[in-house]
Amino acid sequence: MRGYGFSKYIPKQLPNGGFEELLKLFLELLNYTAGDANEALAWMNELDKQHNITKDDYGMGDFIEDLKSKGYLGDDDKGGGFNITAKTEQTIRKSALEEIFGKLKKSGKGNHSTPKSGPGEEKNADRREYQFGDSSDQIDMTASIQNAQINNGIGDFMMTERDLEVEERDFKTLTSTVLMIDISHSMILYGEDRITPAKKVAMALAELIKTKYPKDTLDIVVFGNDAWPITVKDLPYLQVGPYHTNTYAGLELATDILRRRKTHNKQIFMITDGKPTCLKEGLKYYKNSVGLDKKVINKTLTMAAQCKKLNIPITTFMIARDPYLQQFVRKFTEVNGGRAFYSSLKGLGEYIFEDYIKNRRKTVR
Repeated sequence: MRGYGFSKYIPKQLPNGGFEELLKLFLELLNYTAGDANEALAWMNELDKQHNITKDDYGMGDFIEDLKSKGYLGDDDKGGGFNITAKTEQTIRKSALEEIFGKLKKSGKGNHSTPKSGPGEEKNADRREYQFGDSSDQIDMTASIQNAQINNGIGDFMMTERDLEVEERDFKTLTSTVLMIDISHSMILYGEDRITPAKKVAMALAELIKTKYPKDTLDIVVFGNDAWPITVKDLPYLQVGPYHTNTYAGLELATDILRRRKTHNKQIFMITDGKPTCLKEGLKYYKNSVGLDKKVINKTLTMAAQCKKLNIPITTFMIARDPYLQQFVRKFTEVNGGRAFYSSLKGLGEYIFEDYIKNRRKTVR
């Protein structure tokens, strides 16, 4: 008879770490301090006081010296403290990729599949009978032998063309993506840090494309009162500002970038937590945070329609659940013909990853 055995639960102690364990914590804190190494180290000192995260034979001083000797920290000539290095920036991106998407092995060519099947480059789950002209390396020999045994018996084994089973393969294409990140003040309001998860997703997506789909392109646009491009290198240092939300400017810049990309597949991913509240008119800003301003909304919808004409779908990741905001996003998505997700911060990375991979089978012409 099977049963259950019960014992006293003894929680695991906090890890008392050497260099590798402390490095993971240091990298995580850098996401919250916008890449400020001195502030991250100050937090670690405080955590050490409260939770004893270092060992008696390996203190914070040893950890800092190892960070310097291993190339993670450099001296700040201006302030007398430390700066993170390019090695640290890359390690943060890899850490974000592992956290959000899991450990992904580097693939070969890393392009994106189209809906077309045939003598392509990447296997899919479809099977069919052999047709004249199919390549011999498409033949699934295990399935074909099984078919021959079923069709002709095993006493006097023989295989005919009718027994051959072929693996379908997908053709591949390139994909150009612009990731738009809202850096308006609301991204840190109401006691919720929304900018750090957005940064992590951007860094993970950049590392995914760089390692798994190196022929694809990823551009990053941030938008507040204005919009401007940033590089992957800038992501750890990204912060919100005292901005309103000029979604129109972000879409306009993203569209201009994609126009210059010589690819058929183009898409925009937009991470935001609020409604459009700002437009730039000449040298002045038109702002209204009360409700849904008709002037701002209509111009934003016009930009969404323009993206549709250019065959640029927009996938919106709305990290807010106010009903009137969802109503706007539904209208925005309808005008563009794109997609929308109402995501929690916790699931944001998974949503974007799944949508990015799903778009591998879409070809916009």
